[in-house]
Amino acid sequence: MITVSLCMIVKDEEKVIGRCLASVRDLVDEIIIVDTGSSDRTKDIAAGYTDRVLDWEWTDDFAAARNYSFDQATMDYIMWLDADDVLYEKDRVKFAELKQSLSWEPDAIIFNYDLAFDPNGNTIASSRRYRLVKRSQGYRWFNPVHEYLNVTEGKVLDTDIAVSHHRAGDHTARNMAIFQKWIENGGKLEGRTLFFYANELLDQKRYQEAAACYETYFGEPIGYREDRIAACAKLAECYHHLGRKDKQLDTLFKSFHYDVPHADICCAVAGCFEGREEWGLAVYWYNRALESLLPEGYMGVVSAAYQTWVPHVQLCFCYARLGHLQLALEHNNLALSYLPGEVNLLENKKRLEQALGLL
Repeated sequence: MITVSLCMIVKDEEKVIGRCLASVRDLVDEIIIVDTGSSDRTKDIAAGYTDRVLDWEWTDDFAAARNYSFDQATMDYIMWLDADDVLYEKDRVKFAELKQSLSWEPDAIIFNYDLAFDPNGNTIASSRRYRLVKRSQGYRWFNPVHEYLNVTEGKVLDTDIAVSHHRAGDHTARNMAIFQKWIENGGKLEGRTLFFYANELLDQKRYQEAAACYETYFGEPIGYREDRIAACAKLAECYHHLGRKDKQLDTLFKSFHYDVPHADICCAVAGCFEGREEWGLAVYWYNRALESLLPEGYMGVVSAAYQTWVPHVQLCFCYARLGHLQLALEHNNLALSYLPGEVNLLENKKRLEQALGLL
């Protein structure tokens, strides 16, 4: 059976760290907590789960802190988590089974990363991450903020085990401050660093600056497929806010250079045509969203809403504008199958049924 070191970096996480550690303490063989300057009870709580709580002088560099935590590991594999992550019971069972039954030694193991949830706890947005890596491979983290684990070679095992992320707080101001310090110290904005910097500019509604960074990013010779597609969607959002509707649509179509049409992109394209009151074209693209399938191995963020209720809601509206009330009702009912009890959809259903003489 493989052995696992859990390595975490934390600061002021007293509200969530206990939940995280309780969900994995019996699944890992070693817990290493690197504290980067907590002023609350984070270290005391962590000490209830491990005697390896270490201090690290914060240098505005998340990758450096994570690499330090990895350097302390002694087991076969290293697992990383954030304090606001948790493994729920179904995934705890799968993880335990993986440890027991693994018949070969992959260099990296992928878990799902569930990022958003509906009121019933169902996952509505997720991505996939390298969650465990073989210690002997010496994989390292890069980027001072929005750090990533660089796994470019080795044997990879893909699993359906999920880590659930319940984000605590808004870190936009902190992240931008780290970027500004990085730039002042001569750090280069290129590759993924440039992409993530553009994302922070977008979050701060600095649309012109963000757009310029995304355009520069597209001019670079290499980049992850997932980042390129996300950059298309985000640049299109910038152009929407800047009133550049022509550039918005062109940028969305640019994503097709990198992959098959994704559901969120299809919905955004449909929205452009909807804004022009070109209802037939909008219908076409919302239907493409419903039919879209992600290619095997995709690591980017996927939102289930764009493959389910969102296109059905919009198809209801578009078909109604085209005078196809029966089709509008059918899609409204399909949206209700995902959002039962949603007030606006129930009201739509009533109005459409009245118009069709069904009431």
